[in-house]
Amino acid sequence: MVEVDVRGFVCPVPLMRTKKALESEPTQIVVFADDGTAKTNVTYLLQDEGYAVVVTDDGDDYRIEGNK
Repeated sequence: MVEVDVRGFVCPVPLMRTKKALESEPTQIVVFADDGTAKTNVTYLLQDEGYAVVVTDDGDDYRIEGNK
């Protein structure tokens, strides 16, 4: 499993860091974000890459989990 923590960043940084993490072709990836736009963009990216995505909203933070 790969974890990416992009809390405190706004796009395009979260998207770029997630793309970099996907280069290792993980079967599971978890992205922690605190920006709504980052949540949306990372979710779409993971879905486009073939991941089943589950987003958990924990107050101000999002946990975006992708599984292949």
